[in-house]
Amino acid sequence: MSYIKIDNSKCKSCYLCIDVCPHKLIKKSKIIGKTGEYTVEFEDNENKCIACASCAYMCPDNAICEVYKNE
Repeated sequence: MSYIKIDNSKCKSCYLCIDVCPHKLIKKSKIIGKTGEYTVEFEDNENKCIACASCAYMCPDNAICEVYKNE
C-alpha cells in the first residue's frame, strides 16, 4: 500500500495538497494547526494512492514529509 506521512506541525492549511491529489485522498482533518485552521490528513481505505508525490511537490512548507510507494 502506498501512502504519505504528514507533519501537522508544519501544515499551514493552504490545502494545495487537497486540490492536487488525483484520487482525492487528502482532506481537512479535525486538528487545528498553527494558523488556527484545520490541518490535513491522508485517508486511503481502498489503496488508491499511487505515490505520485504531487502533494509533496505542491506543499510550500514541506509538511508532506514522506511518500511511500508499494512495490
